[in-house]
Amino acid sequence: MKFPASVLASLFLFVAETTAAFYLSSTYHSGGDRMWQAMTLFFSLMPCILVQFTLLFVHRDLSRDRPLMLLLHLLQLGPLYRCFEVFCLYCQSNQNEEPYVSITKKRQIPKDGLSEEIEKEVGQAEGKLITHRSAFSRASVIQAFLGSAPQLTLQLYITILQQSISTGRCFIMTLSLLSIVYGALRCNILAIKIKYDEYEVKVKPLAYVCIFLWRSFEIATRVIVLVLFTSVLKVWVVIVILVNFFGFFFYPWIIFLRSGSPFPENIEKALSRVGTTIVLCFLTFLYAGINMFCWSAVQLQIDNPDLISKSQNWYRLLIYYIIRFIENALLLLLWYFFKTDLYMYVCAPLLILQLLIGYCTSVLFMLVFYQFFHPCKKLFSSSVSEWFRSCLTCACWSYLRKKSTAAGKTDIDLKPYSDQYVSPSTSRMSPESSEMWSAVDLCDA
Repeated sequence: MKFPASVLASLFLFVAETTAAFYLSSTYHSGGDRMWQAMTLFFSLMPCILVQFTLLFVHRDLSRDRPLMLLLHLLQLGPLYRCFEVFCLYCQSNQNEEPYVSITKKRQIPKDGLSEEIEKEVGQAEGKLITHRSAFSRASVIQAFLGSAPQLTLQLYITILQQSISTGRCFIMTLSLLSIVYGALRCNILAIKIKYDEYEVKVKPLAYVCIFLWRSFEIATRVIVLVLFTSVLKVWVVIVILVNFFGFFFYPWIIFLRSGSPFPENIEKALSRVGTTIVLCFLTFLYAGINMFCWSAVQLQIDNPDLISKSQNWYRLLIYYIIRFIENALLLLLWYFFKTDLYMYVCAPLLILQLLIGYCTSVLFMLVFYQFFHPCKKLFSSSVSEWFRSCLTCACWSYLRKKSTAAGKTDIDLKPYSDQYVSPSTSRMSPESSEMWSAVDLCDA
């Protein structure tokens, strides 16, 4: 049985970031910065409450008679007790042999075009551990994008305004960035396991490293761009945030209403229609929060019974990163024109270039991951390189066709209408024309 390292990592980031936020808020209180203290506490307590509800919902404790568990979650001690349960289960499963097991069937990733189905015995303890891992993974995503992301943005903004950084603020910013990157990594793994649920998925260490670098560059550059823009145009950043947030919030609902599908009723049997609506709104809220800072990897689809789209849409991925790159460039350009004396000793063009290169670096690591380290790349209908090759082929074909059309129109305009005779020597195509049409034929092939 695998060691529950993901549970331990989630708990460490949760406890460490919450403790650092309380310490930092106390320093703001002693310094008389009541507004920074209130906002720091808000971005720390809000995800804590949501994490407690997530753990209760995944384990279905709301429909069971477990008053002690409910009390621990009300006291914000639920994750600590859950982690204790996980390690108790892990130690007991290695000592005792369970008499009752369930059989699960998974298909292996195809090798040489062949895929074998394997059976695996899953005991009760291992089944409970799987549920705990799933609950902590979801809690990490909520903690990352509804708590750590706004917390990191706030603390970086305060650092720029005060032009100084304390040890406590540096510590919480580091923890927040690690929490966001880890939440994005868990989001990637969740997306892979949900999309390829019937396969036995094994993620290699190099894949984790590639995802970590991809998400680190993407999130760090995004947060810095937002903070720089906020420092010079405080009112306009509200419009940017609202357009981004509500765009991603309403997009799954618009797709659902246009599909004409019935309202999903199979999320949780104990939930009423109102409860199901609240859960779906919270999922779209989280989906919008994730896409505000990085690519979500999970495509929410309300009309799907699993609520997740299992298709690999490269065009949506391309459109997202193109729009996000253009948006970051525009925000940096506006910051450059409206920057104040606060940035007197900052080389603005160099900073803009570094941030744009950093974002492009994140895209490069993403392409490397999907091309070489994705655990299910053999199941893709088309790889990243094939998709780019097809795009380049279409672009080449379109360019050559326009060029040939323009050349044909020029020949017609220059040719005198009275000349009806063409000599055999001039009826042959020129070398440039023949090469051009052969290139077109090649693109068509």
